[in-house]
Amino acid sequence: MLSLKIGLFGVGLDAYWPQFAGLRERLQAYVARVAAKLGRPGVEVVNLGLIDNPDAAMEAGRRFRQADVDLIVIHLTTYALSSTVLPVVRRSRAPVLILNLQPGPAIDYEWFNRLGDRTRMTGEWLAYCSACVVPELASVFRRARIPFHQVTGMLEDDPECWAQVDDWIEAARVAHAMEHNRLGVMGHYYGGMLDIYSDLTQQCAAFGGHVEIVEVDELSGLRGLVDESEVRDRVALFHDVFDVQPDCPAIDLERAARTSVALDRMAEGHRLGSLAYYYQGTGLPENEETISSIILGTSLLTARGIPAAGEMEIKNVQAMKILDTFRAGGSFTEFYAMDYRDDVVLMGHDGPGHIAIAEGKTKVRPLRVYHGKVGRGLSVEMSVKHGPVTLLSIVQTADGRVELLVAEGESVAGPILEIGNTNSRYRFAVGARRFVELWSEHGPAHHCAVGVGRLAGKLDKLGRLLGLATVRVC
Repeated sequence: MLSLKIGLFGVGLDAYWPQFAGLRERLQAYVARVAAKLGRPGVEVVNLGLIDNPDAAMEAGRRFRQADVDLIVIHLTTYALSSTVLPVVRRSRAPVLILNLQPGPAIDYEWFNRLGDRTRMTGEWLAYCSACVVPELASVFRRARIPFHQVTGMLEDDPECWAQVDDWIEAARVAHAMEHNRLGVMGHYYGGMLDIYSDLTQQCAAFGGHVEIVEVDELSGLRGLVDESEVRDRVALFHDVFDVQPDCPAIDLERAARTSVALDRMAEGHRLGSLAYYYQGTGLPENEETISSIILGTSLLTARGIPAAGEMEIKNVQAMKILDTFRAGGSFTEFYAMDYRDDVVLMGHDGPGHIAIAEGKTKVRPLRVYHGKVGRGLSVEMSVKHGPVTLLSIVQTADGRVELLVAEGESVAGPILEIGNTNSRYRFAVGARRFVELWSEHGPAHHCAVGVGRLAGKLDKLGRLLGLATVRVC
C-alpha cells in the first residue's frame, strides 16, 4: 500500500521578517515541530516550510500537486495574506485541514509589558497571532467553494487538540486506502434483495478504488490445483485458528481447506483488498462445491484485512473495509431478534465473520443446510468482543447520493443463538426499540458492518474528507 502523503506548510508574511528579528526562524521551528508530530509509520510528510508571498504560493501548489498529496495541512503560525494561501490549495486540489495552534496557552502579560521595546513586543505578539487569519481564510475558501476543516488549540501540551489531529490523519489514511482499494465482485446478487443492489459507478465515485469482476469458475479451477499437502497444512491452520467442534466431518474440513487455499491465490492474483460474493452453482457440482465450502476461507481473508461479504453485499463490504482500515475489525451483521427483557438487539449473519474481533475463539460448526442458500458444510460461530462497538452502513439514497450511517453501542455478555452463525448482543443508549426505528428510518440495507471501539468521530471526519454526509443515530 502506498503511503499517505500529507502536504504541510506554515503561513507567514514576508513584510514582517526585516521588521522583527528572529520571528521567521521562530515560526519555521514551529512548522518543523508540527511536521514531527504529524509523522508516523505509513505517513509521508511533504513539508514546504513557511509560505510568505504569492510566488512561493504558486510554487508550493505545483510541488504539492507533483507530490500527489492526499491532505494539505496549513499551520497558522501568524497573520498572513490569503493571497499566499489560496494558490497552494487551488492548484493541489487536496482536502484542507487548518491548524490554528498557539505556541502556548497565553502570552505572559507582565513579562510582555515590561519589555519596553514596542517593536520587540509586536514581534512577540505576532508569534501568538495564529487565530487572526482564520476568518480571512474561511471567507476566501467559502467563496472559492473549497471545503476546509479546522483544529484549534496549542502546539504543545494540548492532548485534546492533538487527538483531533490524529483522528483527521486516521480518517485521511482510510480515505487513501479506499481510493486505492481493489474490490472483487464474484457471482451475482441474492435474487430479490432489492435493498442490496448497488451502483458500482456510484461506489467508485464516492470512495475511489477499482472494481475487479472475478469468476466463480476461476476459483473452482484454482481449487483443482491445490495439492494434498496444502490441504493438510490448511486443515492444521484451521485447528490452530478456530475452535473446531468435534462433530465437524474431516471431509468438510478438507473441502473448506482446498477452497481457502484457492481463495488466497485468487486474492493475491487480483490484488484484492475486499470481496463481495454470492453464487449457487446449481447444476454444476464443481461450483456448488466451491461456494458451499467458502466460509472458513473468507473468514481468514477477513481477519487479515481482506473483508469478504456474502450475498453480494457490495455496499456493506465497503463499510467493512472502512472499519477494518480504522483497525476496528468490521464484521458482517444484520438484525436477528429483539430481547425486550434485557433491552438488547441480537445481531449476526451466516457466512464469514471477522474472527480477529471475536470474543474468545471462533467456533466451527457443521450445518446440514445453509438457510436460504444451496449446499451444506462448515460455518463459523462467534460473538464480537464485549465492550464499545460502532455500526456502519453505506446508504444509497433516492437522489443518487452515498451517505454514512453510524451508531455507537456496546457488545454485551449474555446468551446467544448457537446456530453456527456470527451473533452478538448489542445495547444502545437510546434503547433497543428506539435504535431499530432510528436506524431504519434512514433507509439502509438490512446488512451493516460492526467494529470494535467508538469511531463515530473518526467516521464523521472521513465523511467530510470524502464529501459524504454522515448521519449518527446514537
